[in-house]
Amino acid sequence: MAELLDTRGRPLRDLRISVTDRCNMRCRYCMPREVFGPDFPFLPRADIMSYEEIDRLASLFVSLGVEKIRLSGGEPLLRRDLHELISMLALHGVELAMTTNGVLLPRYAPALSAAGLDRVTVSLDALDEATFAAITDSGHTVAAVLAGIEAAESVGLGPIKVNTVVKRGANEGEILDLVERFSSRDIATRFIEYMDVGTTNGWAMDDVVTADEIRSLLTDLEPIPSQYPGEVAKRYRLPQGGEVGLITSVTEPFCGDCTRARLSADGHLYTCLFATSGLDLLTPMREGATDAELVAMIESCWSERDDRYSEIRAEASPSRVRVEMSYIGG
Repeated sequence: MAELLDTRGRPLRDLRISVTDRCNMRCRYCMPREVFGPDFPFLPRADIMSYEEIDRLASLFVSLGVEKIRLSGGEPLLRRDLHELISMLALHGVELAMTTNGVLLPRYAPALSAAGLDRVTVSLDALDEATFAAITDSGHTVAAVLAGIEAAESVGLGPIKVNTVVKRGANEGEILDLVERFSSRDIATRFIEYMDVGTTNGWAMDDVVTADEIRSLLTDLEPIPSQYPGEVAKRYRLPQGGEVGLITSVTEPFCGDCTRARLSADGHLYTCLFATSGLDLLTPMREGATDAELVAMIESCWSERDDRYSEIRAEASPSRVRVEMSYIGG
């Protein structure tokens, strides 16, 4: 089969699957409580893909060149018996990862590892409890996330990465503490420029702590070559040992080699994190579409892909309504 390429010559290599749009935190940059409150219309259970439906679509994406699958949410560990999905996906012979806020890992890490999950990335935006509480607005604690990281380490779900979204005035003072905490272990901290994903988080460019600012704090960084085309993070070796990464979507866009597709929990295919709409695959699948018909839909969508939002952010209309990160996954 010929390699599937989009209009810019980018192959399809990575699939991110959101298994739920719900989360047990209300992070200000993702699911602010005043929007995602008790009355928010989350997806009804009947509209969410079953594990069998996720597995079927995943197998089709693998046949088209996908080499890595990452599960996300919302918070994926809120989905009941997630290890059962892991055991299905593990049979496809691709790298299998998950992004989580970590607080449920002490309960579920052993089953996830036994089912075939390869590694986890844990979101942690601060080590200071008060700062963490202000960002996550959840009642959960830093200690709970650290316990989750320990649980993942204990069952071999690594190398673990810690993701930190850096927002000016909120947690830029946490950068050095996070590096110090994890640099002596086989855990890479990745600092993410605050992005305008969705339309409810009140994003403004003035809130972005740029990659250059972060690099100026972390002196004597040694660049590490990319491990593969399309790698998201710019990686650096620290003088004291250990590794950090910078995800620079705002100031140093990497659209040119983006190989990622995203499936929402209700089975819509999105070809960009900043997309305004997606292709419904769940409805035709439930109406009896064959594998060949679904593959043709995916191929058509990807081959017409021209997304490069981060490169044209300044030209984009301020009124553009983008899909929320809690719905599409990170």
